[in-house]
Amino acid sequence: MSRPFTRTLTFQSNDLGKEATIMLALINGDLQGLYEDFFPIVWKVSTFGKTGAYRAQATYTNQLAFSKAQVVNGNVISAGTCVKINDGEKTTLTRTNDVYHFSSAQAGTSGVLQAVNKTGAVQDLAVGFLNKGDLMPTPALYFNEVGDESSVKAQFTPILRVYVTSDYQETAILRGAIDTPAIWMQDLAALSENTTWNLKRDAATGHYTIVQA
Repeated sequence: MSRPFTRTLTFQSNDLGKEATIMLALINGDLQGLYEDFFPIVWKVSTFGKTGAYRAQATYTNQLAFSKAQVVNGNVISAGTCVKINDGEKTTLTRTNDVYHFSSAQAGTSGVLQAVNKTGAVQDLAVGFLNKGDLMPTPALYFNEVGDESSVKAQFTPILRVYVTSDYQETAILRGAIDTPAIWMQDLAALSENTTWNLKRDAATGHYTIVQA
């Protein structure tokens, strides 16, 4: 496993000039199979008012986990069970007497996380991250209808993108690229443990930017 780290980001605005909703998602756009074999999941949605001060926080820990995802109306509502996993490890999901179980992570292929479905039926799986104190991970990538005896592989880099859009809700599965371009993108591993970012709006153009406070 890479060196453990936690990143807490604070987004804030003051007299923004127009109400705006930002959506956060961990999307590495360079991955082959994105929006085909696997799909990003909305992490955070926060609304900042037209006047006055607003703030929102998001915390990421690089302890990853596979989970058996439960999906309702296009949203990952919860995880049935999960297992911690790190880069270069693999796990197997099985079912005994209707109880699902991930095996302990074992050495696998360098550079990827892998999960094998051996439950006898199609399953929905997700990769997410476990913050301190959480029993179940925050989902970040979704794999739907993984066949029995099939496996999924994920290359997970915590590239955070921020969009100004009110079209999505938290835990929604992103089936395709966002229509609006991201206003901010960072590799969380490259940031300090705690950072603060100002959301600003150019009154002349209507464009939004995020700059470090």
